[in-house]
Amino acid sequence: MLILGIESSCDDSAAAVLEAARPGEALVRSSVVANQDDIHRAFGGIVPELASRNHVVTITPVVERALAAAGCKLNDIEAIAVTRGPGLVGSLLVGLMYAKGLAQTLDVPIVGVNHLEGHLLAPLLEHRIAMPFLALVVSGGHTSLFVVSGFGQYREVGRTRDDAAGEAFDKVAKMMSLGYPGGRIIDELSRRGNPLRVKLPRARIKGAPLDFSFSGIKTAVATLLRSEGAVGIAAEDLAASFQETVVEMLIRPTLAAARQFAVSTIALTGGVAANSRLRTRLAEAAAREARHLIAPSFKYCTDNAAMIAMAGSWRLLRGDRDSLEIDAEANLPL
Repeated sequence: MLILGIESSCDDSAAAVLEAARPGEALVRSSVVANQDDIHRAFGGIVPELASRNHVVTITPVVERALAAAGCKLNDIEAIAVTRGPGLVGSLLVGLMYAKGLAQTLDVPIVGVNHLEGHLLAPLLEHRIAMPFLALVVSGGHTSLFVVSGFGQYREVGRTRDDAAGEAFDKVAKMMSLGYPGGRIIDELSRRGNPLRVKLPRARIKGAPLDFSFSGIKTAVATLLRSEGAVGIAAEDLAASFQETVVEMLIRPTLAAARQFAVSTIALTGGVAANSRLRTRLAEAAAREARHLIAPSFKYCTDNAAMIAMAGSWRLLRGDRDSLEIDAEANLPL
């Protein structure tokens, strides 16, 4: 089955063509993403209204580029998978309405996909993974641990109580006047810094060892920057210390969950999965416990439509079809 995937949950317009033979086994024929970093950089973060307006401009060219790169035409598409939530409702509506129009015109099935399910199954784009496995989904909007027992069988066993890790990266970068997107800038800056230079708090949730909290470390950095204690601390050292602390706070609950649920494979996915320090430290920590870490290529960590097509493929292959009445849901649960 040749599936067109469409993703517009936040500020990236994305389309992909996936050739799926059976659930979990697929060939990515193309994956195209148009990001809006240059548009939102001046504001230090994503402006929802600007994001949705730009999706209107870019969605058609992105789909056309994906089809051309896949070597196929629109009439060759046999099904459509599109993100319906969670995300910014204005952005979601652009992609969903576009996909519904295509599905009606082509008379092909359409399925709405949960954005988080896309991230959970993104590693399957490049790897074969035996289930069950543990997935750490860490991005600008989400930080959660899921046990993936099968397609459509996901159990959230840990989550952030406040900020997502990616949100903390962006906010700290803004406090430090480093620019946007903050996560990428802090990762690059940290390579030149001393991660032991600044001692920052490591949050633990009493009675919930698999949960996360990043509001405390964000507040600690803000307090430090307003105090005389920040004098003499290089930006590289503060960035490295912040990053190292966040990485440690992500690793501890992840390994605890792997032990508790007796899983040997850990999947790291989501935008923050592109962080070089997190990938290295988590791989090392997993190996010490005879566990295996799998992470997608950088292009499949951040928002993309190939993961949406993958997540929709198992339903499409078994004959599922959503109504054209499906709507966007900003807080769609998994």
